[in-house]
Amino acid sequence: MIPARGRRPRRSWHDLASLKPSQTAPRDAATPPVVVYAPESLLRHPGALVREMVRDLGASRELAWRLFVRNTSARYRQTVFGYVWAFLPPLVTTALFVLLRRGGLFSVADTGVPYVAFVLTGMVLWQTFAEALLAPLRMVGQSKSLLTKINFPREALLLAGLAEVAFSFCVRALLLVGALAWFRLVPPPTVALVPVGLAVLVAVGLAIGTVLVPLAILYQDVEQALGAAVPLWMFATPVLYPAPVNFPGTLTMTLNPVGPALDTTRAWLLGGTPHLAAFGWVALGAFAVLLAGWLLYRLALPILIERMSA
Repeated sequence: MIPARGRRPRRSWHDLASLKPSQTAPRDAATPPVVVYAPESLLRHPGALVREMVRDLGASRELAWRLFVRNTSARYRQTVFGYVWAFLPPLVTTALFVLLRRGGLFSVADTGVPYVAFVLTGMVLWQTFAEALLAPLRMVGQSKSLLTKINFPREALLLAGLAEVAFSFCVRALLLVGALAWFRLVPPPTVALVPVGLAVLVAVGLAIGTVLVPLAILYQDVEQALGAAVPLWMFATPVLYPAPVNFPGTLTMTLNPVGPALDTTRAWLLGGTPHLAAFGWVALGAFAVLLAGWLLYRLALPILIERMSA
């Protein structure tokens, strides 16, 4: 009679991440703690929920770094031009609109600095926002099989997406340094505030993307709609032109949260008039929505994982 085999304990994400390819036998480690799910809502104990969220955010740093390294190396591994692809979108768009403006097909008001530097800066900032917007949806979409098989802090996906956004901006920042040097533009003292503007831009994108994650898991229409809406959104933002001062053009600054954040950040870098009041309101709203989106992400994802694995 063949003895019944014992059921192996479920591995945690830390054990799985540390396994080598040659290790096929189970490790002699203590069984990880078992998480018991109760039907009671976590919102009944907000203090415990917040502590758990903060604890998981700190515990997810190592896994987030592993995911970031894996995704970044995989993105450029089988390409001929490698990291050149990070430069191409803003460069091509800048060249296109510079040619349209010189040909008289596209007219803008005085930008105060060479138009090439103005548009290139706007495109780099816009790309940063757009990647922050799409990062949560992309990371969760790529990790559906991982989510249904392994129990790990889900915040690792958000941190990994944020790390990819930061890395892409650092690569594209070389374009800005080159443009400033080429046109001999000396940044004003407000350049020290540029990281603040970048943080708000990324927060706006990450907040919207995190709120949309539950809907994107249920309906693929969300990603399809974003693919069509993001390019149109760029034209409704002062990326390629100065911020309008007359109605209805001013709606691009009053109804569009990206407008004040992007134009103020560019003004701090190239010189100009920042929109401090609107920027402050956008910053407060972005971080408030980001916290609410994190809470929604935290509460909805376990239910959606159950649905995906059913």
